[in-house]
Amino acid sequence: MADTTNNITLTEKETVILKMIAEGKTSPDIAKALCLSLPTIKWYRKRLKDKFGCSSTVMLIRKAMEWHLL
Repeated sequence: MADTTNNITLTEKETVILKMIAEGKTSPDIAKALCLSLPTIKWYRKRLKDKFGCSSTVMLIRKAMEWHLL
């Protein structure tokens, strides 16, 4: 497991996707870059939001930055 902060553990793949989201990449961009399907990326986005207790991408990135995961 890559990172643990505030009782949140991210897998390597989640960490990569979180960084790509923070860079402003869209779900289709991320899917293409990682050779994954769009539904898979959407699932990862939802999983990350759930782990961080966020309802929006903006809040997700904000919390990740506050917790020094980005």
